[in-house]
Amino acid sequence: MNLISACLCGYNCKYNGKNNFHPLFKELLDKGEFIPVCPEELGGLPTPRPPAEIQNGTGIDVLKGKAKVINKKGEDVSSFFIKGAYITLQKAWEKGAVYAILKSRSPSCGAGQIYDGSFNSVLREGDGVTAALLKQHGIKVITEEEYLKGEYRL
Repeated sequence: MNLISACLCGYNCKYNGKNNFHPLFKELLDKGEFIPVCPEELGGLPTPRPPAEIQNGTGIDVLKGKAKVINKKGEDVSSFFIKGAYITLQKAWEKGAVYAILKSRSPSCGAGQIYDGSFNSVLREGDGVTAALLKQHGIKVITEEEYLKGEYRL
């Protein structure tokens, strides 16, 4: 069993109360190959919630206490993102997960690129908090975009 962002499977857990449904990911879930996770909800954030971005760094910096996840209201929500990342890691260990397909550009799940914290749709290199933690612990993280392009197959 591996992990997949719940929003990709049709769960309405995005910050705006919607999802990022794609039938291929729902099919993977239905086959029993993946377990859905939403690190932000696991960390205790409600849905819907104000959008959030990592400011002054990346997910690894948040884990080290060198950057923060700030929502659009200006509130520091870093602790929720960190808690959700660790709960997601625990679920990965419990299920023996080797891979995770996570939502691109998310402050939790983004891998390779995330928004820069300006709330202006500007991207920077780096990983979200959960993606960074999973990678630190040897779990292969790919985005749904990489998977759909055929760049990675599990």
